[in-house]
Amino acid sequence: MINLNLTDQLPAFTGKQLLALLSSPKENFPQSGRYSSLEAQLGSGYPKKGSKRMLVFDGRPIIILGLGSMEAEEIRKAVHQAVATSNEMGFEELILDGLGNHGDYFKAATEAALLSSYNFDHYKGKAGQDSLKQLTFLGNGVEESISEGKKIAEATCHARDLVNEPLVTLTAVEMSRRIEKLGKQYGFAVEVLHKGRIQSLKMGGLLAVNRGSEDPPTFSILEYKPENPSNDKPIILVGKGVVYDTGGLSLKPTANSMDFMKADMGGAAAVIGAFCGIAALGLNKHVIGLVPSTDNRPGKNAYVPGDVIKMFDGSTVEVLNTDAEGRMLLADALAYAKKYDPKLVIDLATLTGAKVVAIGSVGLAMMANKIDEETRATIKASGERVYERLVEFPLWEEYGAMLKSDIADRKNIGGREAGSITAAKFLEHFTDYPWIHLDIAGSAFSHKPDGYRGKNGTGVGVRLLIDFISQI
Repeated sequence: MINLNLTDQLPAFTGKQLLALLSSPKENFPQSGRYSSLEAQLGSGYPKKGSKRMLVFDGRPIIILGLGSMEAEEIRKAVHQAVATSNEMGFEELILDGLGNHGDYFKAATEAALLSSYNFDHYKGKAGQDSLKQLTFLGNGVEESISEGKKIAEATCHARDLVNEPLVTLTAVEMSRRIEKLGKQYGFAVEVLHKGRIQSLKMGGLLAVNRGSEDPPTFSILEYKPENPSNDKPIILVGKGVVYDTGGLSLKPTANSMDFMKADMGGAAAVIGAFCGIAALGLNKHVIGLVPSTDNRPGKNAYVPGDVIKMFDGSTVEVLNTDAEGRMLLADALAYAKKYDPKLVIDLATLTGAKVVAIGSVGLAMMANKIDEETRATIKASGERVYERLVEFPLWEEYGAMLKSDIADRKNIGGREAGSITAAKFLEHFTDYPWIHLDIAGSAFSHKPDGYRGKNGTGVGVRLLIDFISQI
């Protein structure tokens, strides 16, 4: 990651710096007095929203970034532009001015700068690395906001790293090891249930998906509990941890499908990243994480369409598609969550292609049951704040009828219609507490550069969860 610095004095020009000014609109241009001659030079040539203008001021290169308004997402987009321009032009330091001394602005700018500078380069040489090494903020009294933004960005990058790892280096067992390592680093407890324990608990959904794999499953339990948490009952985060999804015997095509299914544990990555951020920030909340994990392969003993699986809660599921595997292991985790008598459970999963068809990658599909209006409003407001926006789908009882089976308690798929909803309706059966389901399919992995969200693993869900838990 790039280094961060804060000063209230414009650093002397070294020849390797780019000065970036945020302009939103002309009347909010930095009014420190140091840019009075620049304003005269610009005249009416201020950049519009989303655009930039490059020029030389007082012997140094400068980029002016137009914002529609001084809102967090506008700032993130502008800072991403500044970081990208710095790297394109070979600058080693970016100096950012125009944020006043507003803590929220500096937090957003820090997040965007660090997320924009993220690279998954573990398997590459040094050639081609970004030139930008340091970001210097002009301002004062905002150290805490910068620190907060850095911790959130680092947590998001942990999630990105996990999503970007290939299966050859990130099996279910290895992911649990990495969770344990992060727990020691950040100060949250981790217990890993291995295959023998999972079998003794009769987690039939997780075990069924794992039957085609030569690698064993894991069930990781994360817990962050400060001395006197503000919540009497824990908040539980559940993440789908399918480290690779071939579809099983209901095999996926390779191109534009199976070829990026290392990302099918994006929900688990979001939960793990959120725990890193929650602990780093010292949020006064008792939070538990559940991560059921396996790969889904068509091995010689794989579960097959037509199988009937007895789940952890004792109910039975008729499997009609082995590629609807995420809901099988999530169901066991959601049923397991009942033992904690939770205040609220949120699960995140790259669950359905139907979600992508419905709303694309620019938002998350939300479905919920037994939550109050305050909780609903709070998580939606968090989504707007971090720009991981939520679109709520209904869970009407008619959707449940689409899951009826002739030979078991329910089927694992409901047909072509309302695929995201019937998947959530399947999960709903395994809950008896306030519950929110977030389908992050399409949002967890980007096939092309997307601003500060980057390309490949995005870490979606981490900032949303951290913001929400800090507010609830």
